Amino acid sequence: MTPAERFGLALLHKFDPETAHGLSLTALRAGLVQLPGPVSNPRLKTSVAGMALLNPVGLAAGYDKNAVAIAALSRAGFGFIEVGAATPLPQPGNPKPRLFRLTEDKAAINRFGFNNEGAAAIAARLAARQRTEVPVGLNLGANKTSTDRAADFAQVLALCGPHVDFATVNVSSPNTERLRDLQGPAALAALLAGVMEVRAKLPRPIPIFLKIAPDLTPDDLAAIAEVALAAGLSGIIATNTTLSREGLRSAHRSEAGGLSGAPLFEKSTQVLAQLSKLTDGKLPLIGVGGISTADQAYAKIRAGASAVQIYTAMVFQGLSLAADIARGLDALLARDGHASVSAAVGAGRGEWL
Repeated sequence: MTPAERFGLALLHKFDPETAHGLSLTALRAGLVQLPGPVSNPRLKTSVAGMALLNPVGLAAGYDKNAVAIAALSRAGFGFIEVGAATPLPQPGNPKPRLFRLTEDKAAINRFGFNNEGAAAIAARLAARQRTEVPVGLNLGANKTSTDRAADFAQVLALCGPHVDFATVNVSSPNTERLRDLQGPAALAALLAGVMEVRAKLPRPIPIFLKIAPDLTPDDLAAIAEVALAAGLSGIIATNTTLSREGLRSAHRSEAGGLSGAPLFEKSTQVLAQLSKLTDGKLPLIGVGGISTADQAYAKIRAGASAVQIYTAMVFQGLSLAADIARGLDALLARDGHASVSAAVGAGRGEWL
């Protein structure tokens, strides 16, 4: 982290978290943030569900909800970027305050509730973006007031699908009431059938991922893996935020919402390893949850992830974290004699089972 970035973070932390979030996006768009550009080499380049990535370190959904900073984020060292979540209609989300920094735990709790400007506004920005080597995907959500939430995912994909490189079905946010119920096998199969029907009609069939919660039993995971394989999904993102509050020390630890950041690392990596065993290489997995170092990103890859995503750790370590992790991963792969990221995928899965 540069002195300028350290100063910028300290300044942002003087504001409430949601204001700071908005200010960081404004600074990015205004060109006030020093960006490293692409971070890549033959060892870091990899492919996930047919997408060529410069490196396996992605940005998780939730940071750029409305797709306003894609151009800058594409120069921030990420191998891929996920924006959103987008819902068919604009919605304000839950009442504020709804984002809490847990500094002592290097974590955050949010209960945003899919606040976004709606699929039409987001589709317009995605259509106008300049395409680069960095794939851009969209997290698909459902409106809180919807009478058919399963149909909402297909509706967003129909509108935005032509303008993105991949899409993620997000049935794992804990902040929209009863949304996680859609992770049940029958409901999930029906929802995914609708999404895949829309995918087939897109100008080009993009990869579709499913993002799951970490708070699932082994039986739940086995059922989801079965449904995902049967539906013809391109991969699974493991995992979203947790409802667990185990071991937290921060004053905000009792706030309602999803917990992300350092405390999620072990739980999400265990889920990832279980999924890796269940899917047995038939589906690429993207590991997310609590990554703040290259060692942790490497642990996710060795547990079965073909790529990883970060978000909460940037609140405490800055945007330069993506490039730092990518470079660190390169060194770890070289140390262990791996010529590629794919050579390390799943190599240490047993340590997490």
